[in-house]
Amino acid sequence: MVAEEVALYGEAVVTVRGKGKYVIIPIEKYNELREYELLAALAETRKAIAEGDYTIESVKDHIKRITSD
Repeated sequence: MVAEEVALYGEAVVTVRGKGKYVIIPIEKYNELREYELLAALAETRKAIAEGDYTIESVKDHIKRITSD
């Protein structure tokens, strides 16, 4: 049943209590979407570096900075 839905529509939505909760897609589509996410993260990082929006610090200092209130 799920395989037919995916074959027909390219995806299948799993509902929980009548609301869409999960989407089943072919692994090829998942890998494609994941690659887009990684490319977007790379572009965001390159933009931050170009704008000087970064910090150079040791691992110890980084952990201290992100865990302090």
